[in-house]
Amino acid sequence: MLEISSRRVAQVAMMARELGRAEGELRAFVDRLGLDEQAELTAIMWIGRGSFEAEELAEAIETAKREATVPTADYLIGTPHLADNIEAGLDALGVDVQDVEEDVIGR
Repeated sequence: MLEISSRRVAQVAMMARELGRAEGELRAFVDRLGLDEQAELTAIMWIGRGSFEAEELAEAIETAKREATVPTADYLIGTPHLADNIEAGLDALGVDVQDVEEDVIGR
């Protein structure tokens, strides 16, 4: 399965929703992730935007590792609809996004 926790992925989605005020925090958070976690995060986003199917997760992760040419934070922050795509990717992978986000904010 994934190295990155669904909680961390949800945190990225929540920070991406507040990009105007949280860009620095998002950038630092992504930069602190390991390379495998960064590739997985990118793969989840790609699945959410329809570039890969959920069943192609392993292929998406390998592609993210192979094609990483800029820092992951730069790539993700420059991606339109980042939060929506991450949430859609989690959903496609069977993760209840609302439950995870509520857990992150402590509801």
